[in-house]
Amino acid sequence: LARSGTSIAKENAAGALGNLACNADNKVALAAAGGIGPLVELARSGTCVAKERAAGALQNLAVNADNKVAIAAAGGIGPLVELARSGTSVAKENAAGALWKLSVNDDNEVAIADAGGIGPL
Repeated sequence: LARSGTSIAKENAAGALGNLACNADNKVALAAAGGIGPLVELARSGTCVAKERAAGALQNLAVNADNKVAIAAAGGIGPLVELARSGTSVAKENAAGALWKLSVNDDNEVAIADAGGIGPL
């Protein structure tokens, strides 16, 4: 649903994935099932609600060290920086939280700065 559903289905899928990602085992399972790419895409080009929920899900997933790398590899830093800069208030909060968790990784720290993430934060 996060890939090919209706706009509302994508919003709901992103929310469900965010809730599921609160569990440590689910963080690993969601990444292994290919859940990061669709969330990055929703953060980039979804509806306002989908962007908020995708950023929240990515924030939850970014607690896991392997997911920090996977989110960056999937192109997630740029959309999160953009949401921190110009998203809704909820999207800004979720994106900032995701970027904070991603920045614990040294490579991501540099990538966030290179993407212009220091200013919005």
